[in-house]
Amino acid sequence: MPDTSLAHTRVPAAVLAVAAATFCVVTSEMLPVGLLTPVADGLGVSDGLAGLAVTVPGLVAALAAPLLPPAARRTDRRTVLVALMVLLAAANVLSALAPALPVLLAARVLVGVCIGGVWAIAAGLAADLVPRERVGRSTALIFSGIAVASVLGVPAGTFMGELAGWRASFGAAGALALVVAGALARTLPPLPPREPVRLRALTALLRTPAVVTGLLVISLLVTGHFAAYTYIRPVLERADGLGASAIGALLLVYGAAGIAGNFLGGTAAARDPRRTLLAITTVLAATVLLLEPTAAAPLVVVWGLAYGGVSVTMQNWMMAAAPHAREAASALFAGVFNAAIGTGAFLGGRAAELSGTGAPLWLGGALAAAALLPVLATRRDPA
Repeated sequence: MPDTSLAHTRVPAAVLAVAAATFCVVTSEMLPVGLLTPVADGLGVSDGLAGLAVTVPGLVAALAAPLLPPAARRTDRRTVLVALMVLLAAANVLSALAPALPVLLAARVLVGVCIGGVWAIAAGLAADLVPRERVGRSTALIFSGIAVASVLGVPAGTFMGELAGWRASFGAAGALALVVAGALARTLPPLPPREPVRLRALTALLRTPAVVTGLLVISLLVTGHFAAYTYIRPVLERADGLGASAIGALLLVYGAAGIAGNFLGGTAAARDPRRTLLAITTVLAATVLLLEPTAAAPLVVVWGLAYGGVSVTMQNWMMAAAPHAREAASALFAGVFNAAIGTGAFLGGRAAELSGTGAPLWLGGALAAAALLPVLATRRDPA
């Protein structure tokens, strides 16, 4: 429990700085989604190969998230977060300068290390920054970086790419990461780990049924989402009256709905994680499955609202399932989450190449529907 003077002075800025860090890593991770065609054209590769720029950091982050906390051991978490943001800045600049796909993918490996490390530490950090009664709201604020990245980061990067080229978008992301590194260094209090995370602590959590259920649901929902969302633009391009500008505006509204879903989901999950997760999973599965045959714009907004609540709801689930091991649970959460991002983007690409642009949505909807099963099998909230 932090002291009250810290809670009333530096903590609000610290929470905002951590939220800015999550915004940066998610924007950096998802930037190629909005720039897929320009990146492919600029490097002389297919859209499917360019999609590896999304797949690679997700898979690397999946490894980095559970491994970085044990590797950092007793290192102050403020120092780790600042170092990761500086590395993220360098990786984005290298992406901007990449002359060929292998160099871009090497830079994206570094991005993956930053994503996994930041999420492993930041996801459960609110409990170390604010009094207990403010943890829920602060966690929702930290996780809002995901949705705000969809609303501002990725669309802004896409817009900048149209004006100045995709390399300028990566360069701007690098500059922003440096600014956030400075904000973290200035606003965060010292954050020595309460108890160093060891690999055996991670494996011990895998024997907790509620933790395993949470990880299974995360893997299915997030894999399904990114299988579909990474390739949503070709589906929307089939809709009558939706030109490039209209699609960009629709994705902006999708992101705004995601911000609302983040805070609504966080509030509901703090009271009843299981019921909230059932509602989110049902709506997400139905929306993605209906979008493929209809390409209806309102469904994209509902999709954003539902998916916006996934991360914060699952973090609430994991914290309730392992209150004695928050950082270890957050590391597993971040690892599985990012593995699912990379897997989803990869499976969506393969589905699109084999069966056409609509196939990723059928696949994504089916995986989201499958996530209902483990939630239904759990008869009560994790505790």
